[in-house]
Amino acid sequence: MAISIRKAKRINELPSYLFAEIDRRKRAALARGVDLIDLGVGDPDIPTPPKIVEKLMEGASKPVNHRYPNSAGLLEFRQAVADWYKRRFGVKLDPVKEVLSLIGSKEGIANMAVAFVDPGDLVLVPNPCYPVYHIGTSFCGGRNYFLPLTKENDFLPDLNAIPVELARQAKMLWINYPNNPTGAVAEKDFFAGVVEFAHRHNIIVCHDAAYTEMGFDGYRPMSFLEVDGAKEVGMEFHSLSKTFNMTGWRIGMAVGNHELVGALAQVKSNVDSGIFQAVQEAAIEALRLGDEIVEPSRKIFQERRDILVSGLRSAGIECEKPRATFYVWVSVPKGLTSAQFATRLLDEAGVVTTPGNGFGEAGEGYVRFTVCVDKKRLEEVTDRIRQVRF
Repeated sequence: MAISIRKAKRINELPSYLFAEIDRRKRAALARGVDLIDLGVGDPDIPTPPKIVEKLMEGASKPVNHRYPNSAGLLEFRQAVADWYKRRFGVKLDPVKEVLSLIGSKEGIANMAVAFVDPGDLVLVPNPCYPVYHIGTSFCGGRNYFLPLTKENDFLPDLNAIPVELARQAKMLWINYPNNPTGAVAEKDFFAGVVEFAHRHNIIVCHDAAYTEMGFDGYRPMSFLEVDGAKEVGMEFHSLSKTFNMTGWRIGMAVGNHELVGALAQVKSNVDSGIFQAVQEAAIEALRLGDEIVEPSRKIFQERRDILVSGLRSAGIECEKPRATFYVWVSVPKGLTSAQFATRLLDEAGVVTTPGNGFGEAGEGYVRFTVCVDKKRLEEVTDRIRQVRF
């Protein structure tokens, strides 16, 4: 007889992971024979540049790389990160104390809660947002206080609207610009306000900057760490996933305040064994090449964005043209919820999208599209949507 298995309370209380539910719906549609066009998950379809792949193959053949890596990352990789930050943002980083390798930024974001959130601690989280911000808090017994991102405020959190007594309790603040899922961007004045707010209330700032290299029409998103005083209060998470089309490679970095980086490194040294060194060597090559290999992808995504936005508008669907990210945040037609709109797109047009409320209650009224399919399929998306009456 099988034993009685009980999951931990934290697992039983966990909502369905957003993309797992999307996968379930996709499988059901595929089983019905639907020709799906998947604009649901932000996973670049453009292959990793050949020069990076070649570097991986070269590194994989070295016996020295077949052993356990340093969990903090090769010093050469951390130096490459520091060099890239200096070239790209003008930010100086100590590769030993202020740079840490991550098994993708998702892992580091989740482990920040392990490093800093005790039961009952309060964390300020944007809404809508990448779900890992608040899930990490919940796993560690912390409390999430959600900051609504609204169109009226350019999808920026209104820090002045946070009650003073809650701001004083808060231990950590998450921000993310360019933003997933809204595609919104933030400028220096906003980041300067975040730094001032963090100093005033003694709050750790965590900035997820995964999309800084996906800026369009000549726009170059900035790093939070470019602002005076930012390194005193926070750190930034970045990833090679979206920048270099390396989502499956699982490599990213955390940079900034040395105490914060050090605490996250302490967690990681106890729970993982680092990144395959051949992957790190390939990442060094990617960071060295930088815009040489990013710009072609950027142009492709910009063209796709234009096709999708133009097509949706011609179909009577309201949306803004994002200045960055490969997401388009689309207003739901009147009379429908986010889930109803996404379901009708799937069932009647064979188009997979992500309902905005899956990113938080404040996402209700929107659906997120990605541009991670080729332009012919995007043109087909808009043709299909024109056939659906909303």
